Amino acid sequence: MKYIHSQESLDIPEGVKVHIKTRLVTVEGPRGKLTKNLGHLAVSFSRPSPSVINIELHHGNRKNVATLRTVRTLINNLIIGVTKGYKYKMRYVYAHFPINVNLDKNSETGVFEVEIRNFIGEKIVRKVVMQPGVDVEPSKNVKDEIQLTGNSLESVSQSAADIQQACKVRNKDIRKFLDGIYVSERGNILEN
Repeated sequence: MKYIHSQESLDIPEGVKVHIKTRLVTVEGPRGKLTKNLGHLAVSFSRPSPSVINIELHHGNRKNVATLRTVRTLINNLIIGVTKGYKYKMRYVYAHFPINVNLDKNSETGVFEVEIRNFIGEKIVRKVVMQPGVDVEPSKNVKDEIQLTGNSLESVSQSAADIQQACKVRNKDIRKFLDGIYVSERGNILEN
C-alpha cells in the first residue's frame, strides 16, 4: 500500500535559526552552529511559518515514511545541542588495578586525547582521540569520573562509545571481569 502524502512538523524555539538548503540543515543558536547533511534521504522541507518546519514525503512506502520521524529527531537533536548542549558522565570500574586516565589536548588539531593506563594491570597504553567539538574533563567532586561535553549529540556519544570500546576485556570471562569505563549518566549541560 502506498502512502500518497505523509508529513511531520517541528517547532523551532526562540533564539534558534534553522536554515535548510538542498537538504543541508544548518542550525544556529546561543551555543554555536551545527550542520547535518540529509542529502541521502528523499524528503522535502517547507516553512509554513518562521517557527515551524514541515518535513514531507510523497509516494513513499512504509519504510520511507519511517524516515520522517528520524529526520525530525535529528533536527531536534541539533536544536537541543545549540541551546542546551550534551553532557555524558563516565565512571571507571575496577576490582584490583586502578585505571589511570590522562587527558590532554592536541596542540595541532585542538582535539582532546584520552590516555588509559594500567587497565587490568596491562602495560599497554590505550589512546582514544575524541571527535572534534568534544571537551573532556575530570569531575571535580566525584572520584574516578570524567565528563564529556559538546554541542553535537553524535560526536559526544561516539566519543563515549570509543572510550568504552577501548576498555573491553578480552580473553577473560566478562561476567567476572567487569572492569572498564562506562557511561553512568547522560544529560544536558544547561539544566532547566
